[in-house]
Amino acid sequence: MFDSKARGFLNLLIILGITLKTNGFYVGITYVENAVAKGAVCLDGSPPAYHMDKGFGAGINNWLVHFEGGGWCNNATTCLARKNNRLGSSKQMVKEVAFSGLLHNKAKFNPDFYDWNRIKVRYCDGSSFTGDVEAVDPATKLHYRGARVFRAVIDDLLAKGMKNAKNAILSGCSAGGLTSILHCDNFRGILPRSTKVKCLADAGYFINAKDLSGAMHIQQFYADVVKTHGSSKNLPASCTSRVNPSLCFFPQYAAQQIRTPLFLLNAAYDSWQIKNILAPGVSDPHGKWHFCKLDIKKCSPAQIKIMQGFRMEFLSALAKLGKSTVRGTFINSCYAHCQSEMQETWLRNDSPVLNNKPIAKAIGDWYYDRAPFEKIDCPYPCDSTCHNRIFE
Repeated sequence: MFDSKARGFLNLLIILGITLKTNGFYVGITYVENAVAKGAVCLDGSPPAYHMDKGFGAGINNWLVHFEGGGWCNNATTCLARKNNRLGSSKQMVKEVAFSGLLHNKAKFNPDFYDWNRIKVRYCDGSSFTGDVEAVDPATKLHYRGARVFRAVIDDLLAKGMKNAKNAILSGCSAGGLTSILHCDNFRGILPRSTKVKCLADAGYFINAKDLSGAMHIQQFYADVVKTHGSSKNLPASCTSRVNPSLCFFPQYAAQQIRTPLFLLNAAYDSWQIKNILAPGVSDPHGKWHFCKLDIKKCSPAQIKIMQGFRMEFLSALAKLGKSTVRGTFINSCYAHCQSEMQETWLRNDSPVLNNKPIAKAIGDWYYDRAPFEKIDCPYPCDSTCHNRIFE
């Protein structure tokens, strides 16, 4: 007979198994070992890595390449802080990751892309895959080689069959979402002209806005990222030829001239941007925004008013892209960051919707040209379908 503790543990394992079966499945890691000889390495010099679940049936020649997020490092000190963890070294990455949402392999959970080759590229360079500095600092042993990593991973996938792609999507979440914007036309140019290519940026539309103190905190931070990683030469030339290259890390400047169809999935109250662009710690020395940043329901009326102003800045930055017949937008009024990787926000009975469409349906319709989708939500707290994040 089981005692009560053993029975409880068994029940927990059963629940976890059911949850995983419903919301995702695990996929093993692949290291791009031959990239090291090309200098295409993580911050610590280790090889790049990705996780791939092969396509099948009608999707065998379709490819979805999704880039992981994880912020950026803007100088030797902050890059050193990442060097010995998963964001700077493939040696520190877990051997398996869960695939769910747009990476799921079941039609019920991912109807338009379930049978595609689905790849999650791990993030270990700290520059949204834009850096390329030849010299390795002898003191820190840091390698700033994100752009080379991008190409090495893509070349590895081309050799595994992506060179014959019928359909392809470059996507990403957060810093990976920014990657999918900055490399969108580049990715299109690498693939055969016959391939139908589109890009999806999830929570990658970071805006150039002042913080609570009126300082241009994020603008200086991005300028330092671009300088440290030598990113200028790998940012879209259509942008760097018009404005200071450091501004081209912002989608509102870089995405104006992108020719490849692009879908922007973003929360107007992006929780990362509220915490790090609008109200970074340096602008809130007394911590008045601490609880508000953790849970939007704990924000005061005055704080909500400021956040409504941030939403208007976000929409203004989005409008700078101008009109496009091929662009898609799903801008909801949730307090969230990244909504494509989690089953609960991608496609479930209670998922967020705009115009009665969940995210998966909106993006699927847009990719396959079944219907255009450009929707912007009403202001918070009007949307009852939101999954607002609560942070510890």
